[in-house]
Amino acid sequence: MTLQQMKYALVIADSGSMNEAAKRLYISQPSLSGAVKELEGELNFSIFLRSNRGIVITPEGEEFLTYARQVVEQYELLNAKFIEKSTKKKFSVSMQHYSFAVSAFIEVVRQFGMDAFEFAVHETRTSEVIENVKNFKSEIGVLYVNDFNEKVLRKLIHENSLDFHQLFTCDTFVYISDKHPLAERKEISIEELEEYPCLAFDQGKDSSFYLAEEQLSTYDYKQIIKANDRATMLNLMVGLNAFTLCSGIISEDLNGVGYRAVPLKESQKMRIGYINRRGAKLSSIAQQYIEELAKYESYAYNKDQK
Repeated sequence: MTLQQMKYALVIADSGSMNEAAKRLYISQPSLSGAVKELEGELNFSIFLRSNRGIVITPEGEEFLTYARQVVEQYELLNAKFIEKSTKKKFSVSMQHYSFAVSAFIEVVRQFGMDAFEFAVHETRTSEVIENVKNFKSEIGVLYVNDFNEKVLRKLIHENSLDFHQLFTCDTFVYISDKHPLAERKEISIEELEEYPCLAFDQGKDSSFYLAEEQLSTYDYKQIIKANDRATMLNLMVGLNAFTLCSGIISEDLNGVGYRAVPLKESQKMRIGYINRRGAKLSSIAQQYIEELAKYESYAYNKDQK
């Protein structure tokens, strides 16, 4: 098994087809197929099932690709540090879809500048936030726990040799367009939302209720639409009078001013914090990022403070 074969397999998985992967790798499809067949022969199982519609990853292939991605990313880190000898320090953060976490990241970039640092930000699914920190792709991961998901998430975090650090708590808000029929309400109940589509971030194959980014993930909504980015969510809010449930800490600079966060009557507490690798010493830039995140505690609305 070679590093190149692992890279080939990862590109195929990301591309979804042999043709597209061969184009990205600038090699012929027969050469790519031959390299993967040789690898599968050595592993004694198929990574991909091939059809006229493209490729499907087998269960054994999913497990192999998880480990292969770690190996390739670690190699790239070693290569950058000791072979290419990059003088730039790196900082990467992964997060659930929080505009305030992106705003904190922007502030850190402004403070440290791009000359001496190489930055990366990944706004992604809950499971990938955990995976990215576990696999050294990100130094910090931003997510939340509540009474419903805490036991499962903390177990998952612990099993991946990570620690969760709480920053602040907040209540649940209904996030809607300012043109929504309920936009002028001081409080909205879940029952009043039944005739409107609920928006939730797609968690992919890891679509457990415990990994949902929204509160009340087990509620039986009459209408629900899955999306995978904030921009699409905002468009759906305007076009369909749809809503999502959130922390209420909104960045107007990023999301725009045409939206409102209204307290949910059946609010649940969200405990927002960050994860990092257990025992790892945080870099100075990571510490500054955490300080920027902590500033949003003053924006967090709690009913018990009314």
